[in-house]
Amino acid sequence: MVIANSFQPSLNRLQLPPLPHARPLLAIGHGTRNERGRQTFIDFVETYQNLDTSRPVIPCFLELTKPTIQQGIEACIEQGYTDITALPILLFAARHNKFDVTNELDRARLPYPQLNLNYGRHFGITPKIIELWRDRLAKLDLPEHNPNNISREDTVLLFVGRGSSDPDANGDVCKLARIIWEGSGYKTVETCFIGITHPRLEEGFRRAYLYRAKRVIVLPYFLFTGTLMEKIHNITAQQQEQYTEIEFVSLPEMGIASQLLNVIREREIEAQLGQVAMNCEMCKFRLAAVEEHGHGHGHGHGHHHHSNEDPYAKLENYHQRIWKTP
Repeated sequence: MVIANSFQPSLNRLQLPPLPHARPLLAIGHGTRNERGRQTFIDFVETYQNLDTSRPVIPCFLELTKPTIQQGIEACIEQGYTDITALPILLFAARHNKFDVTNELDRARLPYPQLNLNYGRHFGITPKIIELWRDRLAKLDLPEHNPNNISREDTVLLFVGRGSSDPDANGDVCKLARIIWEGSGYKTVETCFIGITHPRLEEGFRRAYLYRAKRVIVLPYFLFTGTLMEKIHNITAQQQEQYTEIEFVSLPEMGIASQLLNVIREREIEAQLGQVAMNCEMCKFRLAAVEEHGHGHGHGHGHHHHSNEDPYAKLENYHQRIWKTP
């Protein structure tokens, strides 16, 4: 059973606080080869632009598709702007946010010494996102989404993260899952991932079954649709075929939600006012740099490229590699 598209809230009454400055915003997505996923990001950025046309909001991507970060910066320069805010539209501070985006911004701005660039922070764990998921879970208690009236006490939440090679980001996924579960009345929450780290989704289902739940709610912690969201829905559908006595609900990605648009506005204002604070204490890249150089972040390594091979498929391989930096 897949729930889709019934959770998009009305944006008609959404009021955003005013910006301190009329600077263009570079909205940086991860990038995907999945055209539907790419278009969802573009639609999200356009929706945000339409809520406030006082400055341009320009979508661009770190990898896999266009426009690139370089093209985004060039679009701002062509319109006569020299002060730019850049925001990573990313959920957690993993490698992409800490290094790849900043490296790409550094490269792209080289030809423009006059450019003043303020880099904002990722979404992170914030009350608006917790509110978004609590609202969606409340809707699953309604008869149209719960025809068999299965109680929360008989339901397990399966919280699915993207998976990262940064333990700090993976830890934040577990923390957020726990916060959403606390006080919810569900039997328990299991946290798993669709790639890179462990436990993987199949193991998450195996753990959920240990609680003899009558209902399993799969909560994919994703901003936008794409290949991985499709994979989560497909694996859930396979589980439904195999375990017909359990009811499965697979929630959609967050998508164009009013709470997310509010979070972007908070991050944009922070960046414009220079109030961005990153938690670097538990960053494996910083820790490695401290060991190697005796101080600070090491921002010098290049970009990593995707391949079909999964170097982290086996848990023992993951443990051996995870605290190493490239």
